[in-house]
Amino acid sequence: MRPAAMFALPLVLAMAGCGRLPGATAAAGTAPRPEEVMDFHALYSANCQACHGASGQNGPAMDLGNPEYQALVDDATLRKWISGGMPGTEMPAFAQSAGGMLTDAQIGAIIAGMRREWTKPNAFGGATPPPYAQDQAGDVTHGQQAYQARCASCHQGPSRQQVTSTAYLSLVSDQALRTIIIAGRPDIGQPDWRLQSGLASQPSAGNIGSPLSAQDVTDIVTYLGSLRNPAAVSAAPLPVSPRR
Repeated sequence: MRPAAMFALPLVLAMAGCGRLPGATAAAGTAPRPEEVMDFHALYSANCQACHGASGQNGPAMDLGNPEYQALVDDATLRKWISGGMPGTEMPAFAQSAGGMLTDAQIGAIIAGMRREWTKPNAFGGATPPPYAQDQAGDVTHGQQAYQARCASCHQGPSRQQVTSTAYLSLVSDQALRTIIIAGRPDIGQPDWRLQSGLASQPSAGNIGSPLSAQDVTDIVTYLGSLRNPAAVSAAPLPVSPRR
């Protein structure tokens, strides 16, 4: 073998072992790099499904597949929570700029996919829900009264979600509580702010008076927030952003 050929062979082999060169496109039949994946279902399955459930439902976290939730929250807010995480919850940051593993384009693909698959025209049936974000001060005393009158019957007993538990409250933020009260969680039978459909296993809870007002929602969240044990919150594990 000529000296030049002997020198060129190791170089060719080295280049072959390095995968694609920077700027090169994926060859047909090869797996894309993680940052190149743009399919909504692939991204959701890998990054969201464990907490939010298949098809956005029946997970331990927010029911993303709820059309009312999709109608309540705007794109900027979704991007904020996905990119930077939600303080006071187990929701971590997924954006590369915040230590996660998703590009801005991938986060956009997740938002677009949720909108495409889980939105529903006129999700609120013509009703106007309370605002997504708190826009007024809350009253603890009235919040406690409203909770006992409008919510407690569905959250009593060992088989119910104990929303007044300090352990639960250490894992959920005020905004998450507010969102669940307004949009409900139909995947687990939690009614929306209109209280028109009680828990599936307790039909008698339905139609408990008139819908909650925006002030009612704010006051109930304020009351629940007052029950948090700061020590429990500080002892709760901090959300860890996914790493490469």
